[in-house]
Amino acid sequence: MNILNLITEIERVDPEVYERLDQRRQMFQHFAGFGKKLAAAAVPLALGGIFQKAYGQSGGLSEQIKFVLNFALKLEYLEYYFYQMGLDAPGLLTGQLRNSVTTIRNDERNHVNFLRSVLGSSAIPDPGAGAFDYTGAKGGARAPLFPDVFTNAGTFLAVAQAFEDTGVRAYKGGAPLLISNNTILEAALNIHSVEARHASHIRTVRRGGPQGIPGPLTSKPKSWISGDDNGGPAPLYTAPVYGPGMPAATYPSEANVTQAGVNLVTVFGVTMAEASEAFDEPLDPNTVLAIAGNFIK
Repeated sequence: MNILNLITEIERVDPEVYERLDQRRQMFQHFAGFGKKLAAAAVPLALGGIFQKAYGQSGGLSEQIKFVLNFALKLEYLEYYFYQMGLDAPGLLTGQLRNSVTTIRNDERNHVNFLRSVLGSSAIPDPGAGAFDYTGAKGGARAPLFPDVFTNAGTFLAVAQAFEDTGVRAYKGGAPLLISNNTILEAALNIHSVEARHASHIRTVRRGGPQGIPGPLTSKPKSWISGDDNGGPAPLYTAPVYGPGMPAATYPSEANVTQAGVNLVTVFGVTMAEASEAFDEPLDPNTVLAIAGNFIK
């Protein structure tokens, strides 16, 4: 375990990590005695304790915050192993696309490391790549939804878009549950914004770059969600990513045009597409897990 590399990766998610832990010089003093005082196997546990103190309140993390962070961790594992397997697939990703997917994979890995460090011993176990079936066949229990996901770059990017769009809505939905801890809320919003950048990049690649808009939203999406995106890249399977959650009043679909009780179309005379594109909508954990469940064995 390279502790300094781990801190560096976490710093990419939370630039203020050193301030939260202590001053840099003092922080390294925390690590100086590890080799003398602790067996190697105990180092991760001790390190997790330091991060819990940095990000938790005096009484530690609440059960609600642990739930939200572990929920986020499940999604980060889903995304991380997806991109890793895509990079491992012979000939699937080449050139600039491979470079950008590598960057996204690294971001997801940093998110995993950050969440595990904050949760410490409360973190869910790493499920490993074998826990997922990105064809959507659930380990052979049903016909695959995306049989060529690791042999066809177009399919790979379609699934990637669905994952990233889901992740953005999931973090938005979880944010209110973190409001009791501003430090963790801030870090979660940092991740949320990066996931949004991932989604925008993948959408732009699927459209073929800075081409003229509009186009078919399923195959040539805008770089942002428009309405319900006509059900997304594979409407039969991805429509829930853009639809309402439960309850719909709290988690409206991405086609929502009313914000804070104001109907933007009626009041400001904009189109429904313009009104919906100006705001992202949250998604509840149960709906998110149902979407992710399509790719879990």
